[in-house]
Amino acid sequence: MGRENNRKDKSPAPRWRRWAVDILLVFLVVFAVHLWQTRDLPAGSAPKLQGMMLSGEMKRLEDYRGAPVLVHFWATWCPVCRLEEESIDRLAEDYPVLTIATNSGDAAEIRKHLADNGLDFPVLMDESGAIGAGWGIRGVPSSFVVDAQGQIRYVAVGYTTGLGLRFRMWLASL
Repeated sequence: MGRENNRKDKSPAPRWRRWAVDILLVFLVVFAVHLWQTRDLPAGSAPKLQGMMLSGEMKRLEDYRGAPVLVHFWATWCPVCRLEEESIDRLAEDYPVLTIATNSGDAAEIRKHLADNGLDFPVLMDESGAIGAGWGIRGVPSSFVVDAQGQIRYVAVGYTTGLGLRFRMWLASL
């Protein structure tokens, strides 16, 4: 009789509780990886940013003051960047976006990449990677949402959904 009572007391945890713990652990791991990836990236005031656009004009980050802007570092050779390109292109239709093609070749190579993929977002060229280095970029894609006052509000390294970027841009505009 004592054995039967012990079996009932040691019943497995309900399935929903095990799932909740598993989901919590996944979120904690993802959050820890995000913190590790962004540990050396700038926070607070956005670093200086200026360079030659693919269109031939000089552009500075200060030119975007007054509205939030997405500063997006990418490369033509990056497979993860290719997964995001369409989302970045659509976001650029609704929000100020400044993309920086880092270590991606010269203007002709970048133009060809954009044309081949039907993309029209604004591109600042960073042939040597110096601009990316000034922002602490160690990997692409890397995205920064900079608010209207020039403060970095959100940072993402690696793939980010279009919906996630839109949400961050919306929050930065509040």
